Order: sequence, then C-alpha cells, then structure tokens
Amino acid sequence: MNKPDKPELLIVDDDPLISDTLNFVLGRDFTVYVAESRAQVKSLLRQIDNPPQLALVDLGLPPTPHRPDEGFKLISELIAASPSIKILVLSGQNDETNARHARTLGAIEFIAKPCEPEKIKALLLEALQIRDAEISAQANDIGLVGKNPPIEKLRQQIGQYAGAPFPVLIEGGSGSGKELVATALHRQSPRAAKPFLALNCAAISPTLVEPTLFGYSKGAFTGATAPRSGYFEDARDGTLFLDEIGELPLELQAKLLRVLENGEYQRVGETQNRVSNARVIAATNRDMRQEIRGGRFRADLYHRLSVFTINVPPLRDLGDDKQLLLEHFRDFYARQAAVQPFDLDGSAARLWLEYGFPGNVRELRNIVIRLITKYAGQKVNVEQLRAEFDMESMEVEPSALLGNQDFKAVLEAAKKHLQLQKNFNLDQTLQQWEKGYVEAALLITQGNLSQAAKLLGIHRTTLYSRMQNYGTPGETQNPPLQ
Repeated sequence: MNKPDKPELLIVDDDPLISDTLNFVLGRDFTVYVAESRAQVKSLLRQIDNPPQLALVDLGLPPTPHRPDEGFKLISELIAASPSIKILVLSGQNDETNARHARTLGAIEFIAKPCEPEKIKALLLEALQIRDAEISAQANDIGLVGKNPPIEKLRQQIGQYAGAPFPVLIEGGSGSGKELVATALHRQSPRAAKPFLALNCAAISPTLVEPTLFGYSKGAFTGATAPRSGYFEDARDGTLFLDEIGELPLELQAKLLRVLENGEYQRVGETQNRVSNARVIAATNRDMRQEIRGGRFRADLYHRLSVFTINVPPLRDLGDDKQLLLEHFRDFYARQAAVQPFDLDGSAARLWLEYGFPGNVRELRNIVIRLITKYAGQKVNVEQLRAEFDMESMEVEPSALLGNQDFKAVLEAAKKHLQLQKNFNLDQTLQQWEKGYVEAALLITQGNLSQAAKLLGIHRTTLYSRMQNYGTPGETQNPPLQ
C-alpha cells in the first residue's frame, strides 16, 4: 500500500454506530482503519506496510465484550508491533482499575464513554505531537538515562559489544528499552552509516515471517506477482534487529541458524543461495532457557544468538534513577508542550521512588505525560500521584500506601491481633494469627484484595476463602475475578 498523506488512526470498537461515527468525524484529519476485534486488527496489520501512528481502542471486544481482557491483550500486541504507536483507550468499562492497568500496559490516555468527538480529536492530535517529538529526539539522542550500577553496566556492555560482528541477545521485560539498546549498538558500531532494520516476530503472521526475512520469487505463493527482497538482503552490511525472537516458529529457526553460521539463505521459491553480511541483534522478554526446556526454541540457535548477552534491568531495580528519568521526561515533555513542569511534594516523591513500575520505562514515561497534561506548573500530591498508578500490579512498600503515622497505627493494631490467648489452643491460636495478618493487610492496603493477597503471599481466591471462613470486615458478596 502507498503511504497515506494524513496521519493513520486505527479505531477498534465492536459497536458499528460508534466506529462509523468516529470514522466520519475523524476521517477529515486522519486516514482511518476500522476493526471490531483483535483478529481483525491482526489481519489488517498484515495488509498495510506499517502500523498506524495512533490507535483508539475499546476494552470490551469480542468474544468477551463485557470484560476488558481482549482490550488489554490488544494494547500489548499493538505496542509489540510498533513501540512508537500512541494508544488511547475509549471504553465504557471505565472502572479505575481498568484505566490504570491499560496505562500500565502502555496506553497513553483513557477516555470514558460517552465523549465528544472533538475532544477525542484534540487528544489524538496531542498524542501525535508527542509521538513526533519522541521520534525526533531519539534520532538525535540515544543516551541511556541513569547512573546506578545496572545502567553503568549496560553502557559498558554496549561499548564493548558494539564493534564486534557477532550476534547479540538482549533480554528484558516489556517496556524496559530493549530496542533502545539495539539502536545504541548499531549507532556505536562501524555499521552506523548502514541500514538498521527491525522486525517484530510477534507482530507478523507465522506464514509471512519467512518471505519477510528472506524475500521471495515471482509466483512463489498466491499474491507473489513480482520478486521481492527480504530483510536480510535489504539490511546488507548493516544491522537486523529481530524483536521477540522467542515467537519465531520452530520450522524457521533452522533457517535462521544457517544464516547466522555462514550467511547463506534462499528466497522463498528459489534454489539459488544468497549471502547476507547483516549483523543480527535479537531481543526477548521470555525466559529462553525455559523455552528450550519446553521444546519451543532450539538450543543451538539460542547459543548462536547469545554470543553476547545483554540484560536490560527492570525499572524496579534502578533505585533513584527513577527520579532522574522523571526529571528527564518531565523536562522534555514540558518543553514540547510549552508549559511549566510539575513537581512532586515530599510524600509523592517517596511514593514515586517506592513504586515498582511493572510497565518499566514505558509506563513511567506515560505517567509523566499525563502529569504534565493535568498538573503543569503545579505541585503534585500523593493522592494525585497514586491515581496514576496501577494498584492491581503495584509493587511498593506497604508504608508507601499510608502515611508513616498511619502505618505505625496499623502495625500496633496488627500486634493486638497477634497476641496469644491465655487459654492456649493451637488451632484457635493459628486461626487468630491468620485473621490478624489478614485484617492488618486489608488495613494497610485500604481494602484492596489484590494488594492484600500480595502482602500475604497468597492468591486472591485463597484470601477470599479465608475471609469467608471468619467473616473478616470488608468481605465482598462476590469472589474476586481471576
């Protein structure tokens, strides 16, 4: 397909009245693609050259339109297909828990239905400006922000491995910056002036991976009306970045291994050997050793890819680098929006450093964008900051959920619950201990069952069962969802 002149927008909603209306209103400013399910989105992405810059996604999609699961999965898949895409959630499932989790996965904004189309348009244009500014900044600055030992080690490894011709395997969680590391490896290498091509193995149909990587001849399959080169050929003497390598189908792993060993490959439909001098950098958020044990990934390919291995640390391990990242993104987006930066008060600053950021740097960046939008030039307090965090996935010290004085009071209450009875009975005592811990956990987390279960080290359903047994205050009428 030819590249559209207008910005591209993907609208995903199973209500045709909503999608048709938005298509009509937004079609003047955007090239709009419409889908009503994850399956349709996957089919659409295979038909267009590049993913859209923007997406407007409903959470309640078929086959479970009354649950947010499909929407959450789609957010992750869209970001896997295009890390630079800006996703806005437009949903009637506007529970705060859903909103926070959507943001943790990478959505930049959550819009509750109903909403005026003009407001949606304004938010989309703002998101597009943010995306363009990020891409421009990345083209000129690939520095890694941070000074803690894990980041210093990362810089050192990039410097050591950049000049070598051998493959590199980058491991790390979603949103941790694996593509940034791959780009840094390329730009600090002698290949910097050569092409850098990236393919996300999770974002392409398994049947299209081989022709995409190796190219194909005319008539090789239905629709192959002309010969076409693949990524290995187009990368030439540059770098080929294979993201989510753990998703590569087993039958193609042997062919990739051959290219890594001697540079040889064949276009689909040809018998002629071709040679690629491209350097391969691969990345994954999976445990590849577990994939090998499960028979889903070849051990010989893993060892060939991991001549050098770089582990990108999760944000929760970076200590006060979270503050440096806050300042870095805050100042950048404040300049882009031509507004004054926000600041955090003392309690909010402590909470910021104690929060685990399960979505890593991507989540942190999106939180900063929302804070700049809402509180430019203001002091953000702990309640305003906590509203931006995903409480269901929160990794944070218990004391950060309450003020220090409140936390001490909770501990005192817990001690009272844990005191032994004068008439000792082992079963009764153990039950009283358990009840005391549960009640203390519920107090600490202000009744949040998921957080309480995390503090206690048990599953939510187990916690609910215990609460039913002894009628703990705060018990709900329906068991928590899995």
